[in-house]
Amino acid sequence: MQPVRIGVIGCGVMGDIHATQAAQQDEMTLTAVADVREDVAKAIGEKHGAQTVYTDVDALLADKDIEAVTIALPAGIRGAIALRAFEAGKHVFLEKPVAMNVGEVEQMISVRGELVGAVASCRYRCFESAKVATDVVARGELGDIRIVHFRGMLQDGGPKSGPIPAWRVSRKLNGGGFWVNWACYDMDYLMGVTGWSLKPKLVLAQTWPISDYLPDRVAEGSDAEEHALALVHCEGGAVMSMERGESLAIDVPSTWNIIGSKAALRLDMFQAEGNQVLLDRSHPDGKPTTEVVWEGDNDQTAVHREPLVDYAMAIREGRDPLTSLERGLVLQKITDAIYQSADEGRAVEIS
Repeated sequence: MQPVRIGVIGCGVMGDIHATQAAQQDEMTLTAVADVREDVAKAIGEKHGAQTVYTDVDALLADKDIEAVTIALPAGIRGAIALRAFEAGKHVFLEKPVAMNVGEVEQMISVRGELVGAVASCRYRCFESAKVATDVVARGELGDIRIVHFRGMLQDGGPKSGPIPAWRVSRKLNGGGFWVNWACYDMDYLMGVTGWSLKPKLVLAQTWPISDYLPDRVAEGSDAEEHALALVHCEGGAVMSMERGESLAIDVPSTWNIIGSKAALRLDMFQAEGNQVLLDRSHPDGKPTTEVVWEGDNDQTAVHREPLVDYAMAIREGRDPLTSLERGLVLQKITDAIYQSADEGRAVEIS
Protein backbone atom coordinates (compact mmCIF):
# COMPACT_ATOMS: atom_id res chain seq x y z
CA MET A 1 0.00 0.00 0.00
CA GLN A 2 1.03 3.62 -0.38
CA PRO A 3 2.59 4.87 2.86
CA VAL A 4 0.36 7.20 4.87
CA ARG A 5 1.84 10.69 5.07
CA ILE A 6 2.05 11.49 8.78
CA GLY A 7 2.44 14.76 10.68
CA VAL A 8 3.50 14.51 14.33
CA ILE A 9 2.14 17.21 16.64
CA GLY A 10 4.09 17.54 19.88
CA CYS A 11 7.79 16.67 19.99
CA GLY A 12 8.19 15.57 23.61
CA VAL A 13 8.93 12.02 24.74
CA MET A 14 5.93 10.40 23.03
CA GLY A 15 6.15 12.63 19.97
CA ASP A 16 9.73 11.46 19.48
CA ILE A 17 8.47 7.87 19.63
CA HIS A 18 5.69 8.61 17.12
CA ALA A 19 8.21 10.24 14.77
CA THR A 20 10.52 7.24 15.09
CA GLN A 21 7.78 4.85 14.01
CA ALA A 22 6.50 7.08 11.21
CA ALA A 23 10.02 7.33 9.82
CA GLN A 24 10.87 3.63 10.13
CA GLN A 25 7.73 1.70 9.16
CA ASP A 26 6.86 0.89 5.54
CA GLU A 27 3.20 1.76 6.13
CA MET A 28 4.01 5.41 6.94
CA THR A 29 6.24 8.27 5.99
CA LEU A 30 7.15 11.16 8.28
CA THR A 31 6.04 14.25 6.38
CA ALA A 32 6.24 16.89 9.12
CA VAL A 33 6.60 17.57 12.83
CA ALA A 34 5.32 20.50 14.88
CA ASP A 35 6.07 21.94 18.31
CA VAL A 36 5.82 25.47 19.70
CA ARG A 37 9.43 25.08 20.86
CA GLU A 38 11.29 25.70 17.64
CA ASP A 39 14.57 24.16 18.82
CA VAL A 40 12.81 20.96 19.91
CA ALA A 41 10.81 20.72 16.68
CA LYS A 42 13.95 21.18 14.57
CA ALA A 43 15.88 18.61 16.60
CA ILE A 44 13.17 15.95 16.22
CA GLY A 45 12.64 16.80 12.56
CA GLU A 46 16.36 16.48 11.78
CA LYS A 47 16.69 13.32 13.87
CA HIS A 48 14.00 11.49 11.91
CA GLY A 49 14.26 13.15 8.50
CA ALA A 50 10.96 15.01 8.49
CA GLN A 51 10.33 16.88 5.27
CA THR A 52 8.96 19.98 7.06
CA VAL A 53 9.20 21.43 10.55
CA TYR A 54 6.45 23.68 11.96
CA THR A 55 6.06 25.75 15.11
CA ASP A 56 2.41 26.49 14.27
CA VAL A 57 0.00 23.55 14.55
CA ASP A 58 -2.53 25.16 12.20
CA ALA A 59 0.15 25.51 9.54
CA LEU A 60 0.79 21.77 9.76
CA LEU A 61 -2.96 21.08 9.55
CA ALA A 62 -3.18 23.23 6.42
CA ASP A 63 -0.39 21.25 4.73
CA LYS A 64 -2.06 19.35 1.88
CA ASP A 65 0.78 16.80 1.79
CA ILE A 66 -0.25 15.50 5.23
CA GLU A 67 -3.01 12.88 5.35
CA ALA A 68 -2.94 11.99 9.03
CA VAL A 69 -1.61 13.31 12.32
CA THR A 70 -0.56 11.95 15.68
CA ILE A 71 -1.16 14.24 18.66
CA ALA A 72 1.31 13.68 21.49
CA LEU A 73 0.28 16.45 23.86
CA PRO A 74 -1.40 16.57 27.29
CA ALA A 75 -5.14 15.93 27.21
CA GLY A 76 -5.89 19.51 28.26
CA ILE A 77 -4.89 20.82 24.82
CA ARG A 78 -5.15 17.67 22.72
CA GLY A 79 -8.93 17.65 22.23
CA ALA A 80 -9.15 21.09 20.63
CA ILE A 81 -6.35 20.25 18.21
CA ALA A 82 -8.01 16.94 17.34
CA LEU A 83 -11.21 18.76 16.43
CA ARG A 84 -9.29 21.16 14.18
CA ALA A 85 -7.47 18.23 12.58
CA PHE A 86 -10.71 16.42 11.74
CA GLU A 87 -12.18 19.65 10.39
CA ALA A 88 -9.07 20.01 8.19
CA GLY A 89 -9.71 16.53 6.77
CA LYS A 90 -6.91 14.74 8.64
CA HIS A 91 -7.08 11.31 10.25
CA VAL A 92 -6.14 11.48 13.94
CA PHE A 93 -4.15 9.27 16.31
CA LEU A 94 -4.55 10.40 19.92
CA GLU A 95 -2.18 9.77 22.78
CA LYS A 96 -3.81 8.49 25.95
CA PRO A 97 -6.05 9.32 27.72
CA VAL A 98 -8.44 9.77 24.83
CA ALA A 99 -9.73 13.12 26.18
CA MET A 100 -10.47 15.25 29.21
CA ASN A 101 -14.06 14.02 29.50
CA VAL A 102 -16.91 12.28 27.70
CA GLY A 103 -18.11 15.50 26.07
CA GLU A 104 -14.80 15.95 24.26
CA VAL A 105 -14.90 12.42 22.83
CA GLU A 106 -18.49 12.90 21.68
CA GLN A 107 -17.48 16.15 19.97
CA MET A 108 -14.68 14.38 18.12
CA ILE A 109 -17.02 11.61 16.98
CA SER A 110 -19.53 14.19 15.75
CA VAL A 111 -17.01 15.95 13.47
CA ARG A 112 -14.91 12.94 12.40
CA GLY A 113 -17.12 11.84 9.52
CA GLU A 114 -15.44 9.04 7.50
CA LEU A 115 -11.99 9.83 8.87
CA VAL A 116 -10.13 7.44 11.19
CA GLY A 117 -9.77 8.34 14.86
CA ALA A 118 -7.47 6.04 16.85
CA VAL A 119 -6.46 5.93 20.52
CA ALA A 120 -3.06 4.87 21.93
CA SER A 121 -4.47 3.01 24.95
CA CYS A 122 -4.48 -0.22 22.89
CA ARG A 123 -0.69 -0.57 23.20
CA TYR A 124 -0.51 -3.65 25.42
CA ARG A 125 -3.05 -5.56 23.33
CA CYS A 126 -0.32 -5.64 20.68
CA PHE A 127 1.65 -8.18 22.71
CA GLU A 128 1.42 -11.78 21.48
CA SER A 129 0.29 -12.87 24.96
CA ALA A 130 -2.74 -10.56 24.71
CA LYS A 131 -3.64 -11.90 21.26
CA VAL A 132 -3.53 -15.48 22.57
CA ALA A 133 -5.70 -14.56 25.57
CA THR A 134 -8.21 -12.84 23.25
CA ASP A 135 -8.52 -16.05 21.20
CA VAL A 136 -9.11 -18.11 24.36
CA VAL A 137 -12.00 -15.85 25.42
CA ALA A 138 -13.42 -15.71 21.88
CA ARG A 139 -13.58 -19.53 21.77
CA GLY A 140 -15.83 -19.45 24.84
CA GLU A 141 -13.44 -21.45 27.01
CA LEU A 142 -14.14 -19.31 30.09
CA GLY A 143 -17.91 -19.66 29.88
CA ASP A 144 -19.87 -16.62 31.02
CA ILE A 145 -17.61 -13.76 32.13
CA ARG A 146 -18.09 -13.00 35.82
CA ILE A 147 -15.20 -10.81 36.92
CA VAL A 148 -12.60 -8.78 35.05
CA HIS A 149 -9.94 -7.70 37.53
CA PHE A 150 -6.72 -5.76 37.63
CA ARG A 151 -4.59 -4.40 40.43
CA GLY A 152 -1.51 -2.35 39.64
CA MET A 153 0.31 -0.92 42.65
CA LEU A 154 3.63 0.93 42.40
CA GLN A 155 5.70 1.29 45.54
CA ASP A 156 6.99 4.73 46.44
CA GLY A 157 10.37 5.42 44.89
CA GLY A 158 11.24 8.38 47.07
CA PRO A 159 11.42 12.09 46.19
CA LYS A 160 11.77 12.89 42.49
CA SER A 161 15.28 13.87 41.50
CA GLY A 162 14.34 15.90 38.42
CA PRO A 163 11.59 18.22 37.17
CA ILE A 164 8.06 16.85 37.57
CA PRO A 165 5.62 17.56 34.71
CA ALA A 166 2.81 19.83 35.91
CA TRP A 167 0.24 18.02 33.73
CA ARG A 168 0.85 14.56 35.13
CA VAL A 169 -1.43 14.75 38.19
CA SER A 170 -3.74 17.55 37.09
CA ARG A 171 -7.45 17.55 36.34
CA LYS A 172 -7.13 20.86 34.52
CA LEU A 173 -4.19 19.88 32.32
CA ASN A 174 -4.67 16.14 31.83
CA GLY A 175 -8.18 15.28 32.98
CA GLY A 176 -6.99 13.42 36.07
CA GLY A 177 -4.03 11.73 37.70
CA PHE A 178 -2.61 8.22 37.84
CA TRP A 179 -5.89 6.67 36.72
CA VAL A 180 -6.01 8.41 33.34
CA ASN A 181 -2.25 7.99 32.90
CA TRP A 182 -2.12 4.22 33.44
CA ALA A 183 -5.50 2.58 34.06
CA CYS A 184 -6.55 3.52 30.52
CA TYR A 185 -4.10 0.80 29.42
CA ASP A 186 -5.51 -1.75 31.88
CA MET A 187 -9.11 -1.06 30.88
CA ASP A 188 -8.37 -1.15 27.16
CA TYR A 189 -6.38 -4.37 27.61
CA LEU A 190 -9.07 -6.28 29.48
CA MET A 191 -11.99 -4.82 27.52
CA GLY A 192 -10.16 -5.79 24.33
CA VAL A 193 -9.24 -9.30 25.47
CA THR A 194 -12.92 -9.88 26.30
CA GLY A 195 -13.93 -8.67 22.83
CA TRP A 196 -15.41 -5.37 24.08
CA SER A 197 -18.39 -7.45 25.22
CA LEU A 198 -18.70 -5.80 28.66
CA LYS A 199 -21.30 -3.03 28.90
CA PRO A 200 -20.62 -0.91 32.04
CA LYS A 201 -23.74 0.38 33.80
CA LEU A 202 -22.95 1.37 37.42
CA VAL A 203 -19.74 2.59 39.11
CA LEU A 204 -18.78 2.89 42.77
CA ALA A 205 -15.30 4.29 43.35
CA GLN A 206 -12.92 6.10 45.64
CA THR A 207 -9.80 8.09 44.84
CA TRP A 208 -6.99 9.47 47.01
CA PRO A 209 -4.46 12.25 46.29
CA ILE A 210 -0.79 11.97 47.13
CA SER A 211 -0.34 12.01 50.90
CA ASP A 212 0.94 15.23 52.47
CA TYR A 213 3.27 12.90 54.35
CA LEU A 214 5.21 12.34 51.08
CA PRO A 215 6.75 15.52 49.64
CA ASP A 216 8.28 15.96 46.17
CA ARG A 217 6.36 13.13 44.46
CA VAL A 218 4.13 15.33 42.30
CA ALA A 219 4.40 18.85 40.92
CA GLU A 220 3.34 21.76 43.11
CA GLY A 221 -0.36 22.47 42.62
CA SER A 222 -1.24 18.91 41.58
CA ASP A 223 -4.91 18.28 42.36
CA ALA A 224 -5.66 14.79 41.01
CA GLU A 225 -5.44 11.27 42.37
CA GLU A 226 -2.46 8.97 42.83
CA HIS A 227 -4.60 6.00 43.95
CA ALA A 228 -8.02 4.85 42.77
CA LEU A 229 -10.28 1.86 43.44
CA ALA A 230 -13.43 1.11 41.43
CA LEU A 231 -16.14 -1.51 41.10
CA VAL A 232 -18.08 -1.44 37.82
CA HIS A 233 -21.31 -3.42 37.39
CA CYS A 234 -21.99 -4.42 33.78
CA GLU A 235 -25.02 -5.68 31.89
CA GLY A 236 -25.66 -9.37 32.52
CA GLY A 237 -24.03 -9.36 35.96
CA ALA A 238 -20.35 -9.17 35.05
CA VAL A 239 -18.21 -6.97 37.30
CA MET A 240 -15.00 -5.05 36.72
CA SER A 241 -12.81 -4.77 39.83
CA MET A 242 -10.01 -2.27 39.31
CA GLU A 243 -7.28 -0.59 41.35
CA ARG A 244 -4.34 1.58 40.35
CA GLY A 245 -1.94 3.42 42.63
CA GLU A 246 1.59 4.75 42.88
CA SER A 247 3.82 6.25 45.57
CA LEU A 248 2.48 3.62 47.95
CA ALA A 249 4.08 1.87 50.93
CA ILE A 250 2.90 -1.55 49.78
CA ASP A 251 4.88 -3.66 47.31
CA VAL A 252 2.70 -6.34 45.72
CA PRO A 253 2.68 -7.96 42.27
CA SER A 254 0.36 -6.48 39.66
CA THR A 255 -2.40 -8.84 38.51
CA TRP A 256 -4.80 -9.11 35.57
CA ASN A 257 -7.49 -11.79 35.66
CA ILE A 258 -10.60 -12.77 33.72
CA ILE A 259 -12.84 -15.13 35.68
CA GLY A 260 -15.67 -17.05 34.03
CA SER A 261 -18.20 -19.72 34.96
CA LYS A 262 -15.96 -22.51 33.58
CA ALA A 263 -12.41 -21.22 33.71
CA ALA A 264 -10.19 -18.23 34.45
CA LEU A 265 -7.23 -16.54 32.80
CA ARG A 266 -4.20 -15.23 34.65
CA LEU A 267 -2.36 -12.62 32.61
CA ASP A 268 0.55 -10.21 32.78
CA MET A 269 -0.13 -7.12 30.69
CA PHE A 270 3.38 -5.66 30.95
CA GLN A 271 5.90 -8.47 31.04
CA ALA A 272 7.99 -8.81 27.91
CA GLU A 273 10.38 -11.68 28.64
CA GLY A 274 9.12 -15.01 29.97
CA ASN A 275 5.45 -14.09 29.84
CA GLN A 276 2.80 -16.74 30.47
CA VAL A 277 -0.92 -16.98 29.80
CA LEU A 278 -2.37 -19.41 32.36
CA LEU A 279 -5.79 -21.05 32.03
CA ASP A 280 -7.27 -22.40 35.27
CA ARG A 281 -10.08 -24.76 34.32
CA SER A 282 -12.79 -26.37 36.47
CA HIS A 283 -13.86 -29.98 35.80
CA PRO A 284 -17.20 -31.57 36.75
CA ASP A 285 -15.51 -34.86 37.69
CA GLY A 286 -12.29 -33.65 39.25
CA LYS A 287 -10.19 -30.87 40.65
CA PRO A 288 -9.28 -27.71 38.71
CA THR A 289 -6.25 -27.85 36.41
CA THR A 290 -3.85 -25.20 35.21
CA GLU A 291 -2.72 -25.08 31.59
CA VAL A 292 0.01 -22.88 30.16
CA VAL A 293 -1.69 -21.81 26.92
CA TRP A 294 1.19 -19.55 25.89
CA GLU A 295 4.71 -18.95 27.11
CA GLY A 296 7.36 -16.82 25.51
CA ASP A 297 8.83 -13.37 25.02
CA ASN A 298 6.66 -10.47 23.95
CA ASP A 299 8.20 -8.05 21.50
CA GLN A 300 8.60 -4.91 23.62
CA THR A 301 8.86 -2.74 20.51
CA ALA A 302 5.34 -3.77 19.48
CA VAL A 303 3.69 -1.44 22.01
CA HIS A 304 4.83 1.62 20.06
CA ARG A 305 5.04 0.17 16.56
CA GLU A 306 1.83 -1.78 16.13
CA PRO A 307 -0.75 0.85 17.19
CA LEU A 308 0.62 3.28 14.60
CA VAL A 309 0.97 0.60 11.91
CA ASP A 310 -2.62 -0.46 12.62
CA TYR A 311 -3.69 3.20 12.38
CA ALA A 312 -2.07 3.55 8.96
CA MET A 313 -3.59 0.29 7.72
CA ALA A 314 -7.03 1.28 9.05
CA ILE A 315 -6.78 4.44 6.94
CA ARG A 316 -5.86 2.54 3.80
CA GLU A 317 -8.35 -0.29 4.39
CA GLY A 318 -11.24 1.94 5.44
CA ARG A 319 -11.82 0.14 8.75
CA ASP A 320 -11.83 0.85 12.47
CA PRO A 321 -8.47 0.88 14.30
CA LEU A 322 -7.70 -1.32 17.32
CA THR A 323 -9.19 1.28 19.66
CA SER A 324 -11.57 3.60 17.87
CA LEU A 325 -13.08 6.78 19.27
CA GLU A 326 -16.22 4.80 20.10
CA ARG A 327 -14.19 2.39 22.20
CA GLY A 328 -12.28 5.29 23.70
CA LEU A 329 -15.65 6.75 24.65
CA VAL A 330 -16.47 3.62 26.68
CA LEU A 331 -13.21 3.99 28.61
CA GLN A 332 -13.85 7.69 29.16
CA LYS A 333 -17.39 7.02 30.44
CA ILE A 334 -15.96 4.66 33.05
CA THR A 335 -13.29 7.20 34.02
CA ASP A 336 -15.72 10.12 34.31
CA ALA A 337 -18.05 7.97 36.43
CA ILE A 338 -15.15 6.96 38.71
CA TYR A 339 -14.26 10.58 39.37
CA GLN A 340 -17.90 11.57 39.87
CA SER A 341 -18.51 8.65 42.24
CA ALA A 342 -15.42 9.51 44.29
CA ASP A 343 -16.31 13.22 44.41
CA GLU A 344 -19.95 12.67 45.39
CA GLY A 345 -19.58 9.55 47.56
CA ARG A 346 -22.21 7.52 45.73
CA ALA A 347 -22.70 5.04 42.92
CA VAL A 348 -22.99 6.61 39.46
CA GLU A 349 -24.90 5.22 36.49
CA ILE A 350 -23.33 5.06 33.02
CA SER A 351 -25.67 5.67 30.10
